[in-house]
Amino acid sequence: MMANTKNNDRLKSLLAMAMLTALAVAADVFLRIPGIGGFLTYEPKDVILTIGAFIFGPIAGLVMSLIVCLIEMVTISTTGFIGLLMNFLASGVFVGVSAVIYWRKKTMSRAILGLVMGSLSMLVIMLLWNYIMTPIFMGVPREAVLGMFLPLLIPFNLIKAGLNSALILFLYKAVVTALRKSHLIPTRESNDGAKKRSNTILTVSISAVLVITLVLVMLIFAGKI
Repeated sequence: MMANTKNNDRLKSLLAMAMLTALAVAADVFLRIPGIGGFLTYEPKDVILTIGAFIFGPIAGLVMSLIVCLIEMVTISTTGFIGLLMNFLASGVFVGVSAVIYWRKKTMSRAILGLVMGSLSMLVIMLLWNYIMTPIFMGVPREAVLGMFLPLLIPFNLIKAGLNSALILFLYKAVVTALRKSHLIPTRESNDGAKKRSNTILTVSISAVLVITLVLVMLIFAGKI
């Protein structure tokens, strides 16, 4: 009986995650605002993905982010694998860092702290990866990319992250309430080792991304790339 209950709960959770992923894809396609230079665009998919990660955990948030970015690559994106990489880094870091902090203790203050840290982490990672990839993608010198940091890339990423954070805080409770009324998530959450495992896996993953990023930047400065 317990096994059947757990299986039913897993199926309901998967259904809820599939619904949120579909909503994130719809937001990516239909609520997209074209950006400057054709590569800085705003779409609110990270709002839905972060809400999903707040509910189901950081790893689930990363999986949903990857699925949405893959669908974007094969449908509306014109930037191919580079676009996939940049989109997943932006979404994955914002969603993952925000969720791993919130999941340690689910309070409003932790949610705000998570979103602030997620925003700052995403900003740093995207500045570094724009420095790495934009010369390859757009054929411009790296000095020109550095010149875009303050007037363009930093304000854009901060505005995007700030707007997404505000929407997450505004919509989170309503989404959770709707999913609970639909019996897709339990009224009370179980408190087991899943949070600790998710936090550990995500911390290692983000650390690996940061190490790879810093190594690539150092190779660039050393003239190896």
